[in-house]
Amino acid sequence: MTFVSTYLQEMTQIINQLPQDTIEAIIDVMAEAQTNGKKIFLIGNGGSGATASHMANDFVKNTIQPDKPRLKVIALTDNMPIILAIANDWDYSRIFVEQLIPLAEPGDVLMGLSGSGNSPNVIKAMEWASANGLKTIGLGGRDGGKLKEIAELTLIAPTDSMAQIEDVHMMLGHIFYLGLLER
Repeated sequence: MTFVSTYLQEMTQIINQLPQDTIEAIIDVMAEAQTNGKKIFLIGNGGSGATASHMANDFVKNTIQPDKPRLKVIALTDNMPIILAIANDWDYSRIFVEQLIPLAEPGDVLMGLSGSGNSPNVIKAMEWASANGLKTIGLGGRDGGKLKEIAELTLIAPTDSMAQIEDVHMMLGHIFYLGLLER
């Protein structure tokens, strides 16, 4: 068996283990935010940060429909001057929560992406969001880490491979916005 066929077989097994009811529940939360004019914030580090930015692009552009309100999405990964100032002046673990404090309102949604589920800046933002009336969604991997304990809805890619975790998260982003189009 080649590396390529092994990787694809493993991805198929991982995808088949994803809980479809949780995927539907996440789409429901996003649809509710869209209907009620609430914001969806996205956060993550490294590849997860890139996925958060990609998702924000897809969610904003690809959900435009003439008969529905526009989805309000902000990737907190995208303002590098703010991220660098907060990390330099205070602490890297505060880069997302400090952006949420002036922007977020009760009923908004925070989606945190973390392959390990233990990224301190994602966890700190999720904790603040939970304490301040935001709905929280966690996309993780491995055993879910702290993210699994904090987020209201958590979807864990059941693998230790960061590459495969990131593949699953990217695919889920596409499923989420396509699911919104069906609502």
